[in-house]
Amino acid sequence: MFQQGYIDLIKNVVMVNLVKLRKGLDINLVGRAEEKLINVPQAQEYALVPDDFAGITPKVVVHEGDIVKVGDALFVNKAFPEEGFASPVSGTVTAVVRGERRKVLCVKVKADEKQKFVDFGKKDVNRLSIEEVRTDLLNAGLFGYINQLPYAITTNPGISPKAIFISALRDKPLAGNFEYELQGNEEYFQAGVTALSKIAKVYLGIGKHQSNSILASVQNAEVTVFDGPCPAGNVGVQVNHLSPVNKGETVWTVDPSAVIFFGRLFLTGKVDLHKKVAVAGSEIKDPAYVDVLIGTPLGILVKDNLKATHHVRLINGNPLLGRKASLKDYLGAHTSEVTAIPEGDDADETLGWIRPRISQFSTNRSYFSWLFGKKKAYNLDARIKGSERHMIMSGEYDKVLPMDILGEYLIKAIITGDIDKQEQLGIYEISPEDFALAEFVDSSKLPLQKIVREGLNILRKENA
Repeated sequence: MFQQGYIDLIKNVVMVNLVKLRKGLDINLVGRAEEKLINVPQAQEYALVPDDFAGITPKVVVHEGDIVKVGDALFVNKAFPEEGFASPVSGTVTAVVRGERRKVLCVKVKADEKQKFVDFGKKDVNRLSIEEVRTDLLNAGLFGYINQLPYAITTNPGISPKAIFISALRDKPLAGNFEYELQGNEEYFQAGVTALSKIAKVYLGIGKHQSNSILASVQNAEVTVFDGPCPAGNVGVQVNHLSPVNKGETVWTVDPSAVIFFGRLFLTGKVDLHKKVAVAGSEIKDPAYVDVLIGTPLGILVKDNLKATHHVRLINGNPLLGRKASLKDYLGAHTSEVTAIPEGDDADETLGWIRPRISQFSTNRSYFSWLFGKKKAYNLDARIKGSERHMIMSGEYDKVLPMDILGEYLIKAIITGDIDKQEQLGIYEISPEDFALAEFVDSSKLPLQKIVREGLNILRKENA
């Protein structure tokens, strides 16, 4: 009897690994979202943007005037037609917006008052096979929310990954707190993890402050605590420390919000792309969360909540990774926060170079602010504060890049197009977001994320 009780106790113990990181940089900005929900008006029109899904060439499968349900595909991946992308709402297709060379910019849908859903059928995730998980995600237009390394693109449905990585740690400036988003969705998240575990081993990365939360007890996943500054939450950093990617290998990376989408599909039989999104930043009157659909116009999210309409940088995402946006743009498929910070184009910089700057943020003690210790939060603007110049080999990147790669040498190899050197220096393990902090601290003012993305695209074509 004692032995059986001991065995039951062991079964209930959650084994959590710990990885301690020292390199990185936390940037604390004014305007972090308070953990409360605020109401926003219901949008009349939504849009799905192909550019949110890196690496795909979209082929639109609907026409203006078509009637669609939630879960019907609006466009597919031209290279893999079985991989569709689901409409977030039911209604009438109002426009297929195209840009230069007929590039598809977005597909707009006017929402019905009463939403209609495609019924994909409820499933018992514990009894699903690998092929059933793949097929169900493909049929529901959700498979495209899975990314992969190498190349940091939407994954190929025919690839079998060696592992699947989920990072529930969001440590970028003004990033939304996934623990708050998870409230009320715990069952869906667990179902999504269980379904993915049918395909490959699942690694779940969490932060030190999350080690006592429900995330630490998620089943069918190997949970690892990453203790360290930003970018400890980067899924690429976690892959680098737990299961590095070599040439010829593939790992899948899934945003935790998408895991909830997967769980909803299997448990309810319907596609539901609602998520809690942080509306944050120093230019927001009441930083908080909103519960909205992917594809919601950003003007709806920040309606009557902006302090000003001029000299403000609205960002579809967080300040490190997000895209510059306007009120007419739409919430991105992988976006967990919408932020607004000062543009800085109206800043008075008369004799700015000679001022001591005791209240401005600096990573290398260029300003006198370091004499006064760490400030609780800074109100940074969007200025680069300097022009692009020759690359300086100073070790700046390595201080904020907790990966076993030589960042500066890799960037040089990408710029020069030396593919052999790129492979030797670990390009298969990285994504543009891994160099976001390096771009922030770079005294050469190089667009590192853009350089990495272009390098990955070229490498993918060469290896095709």
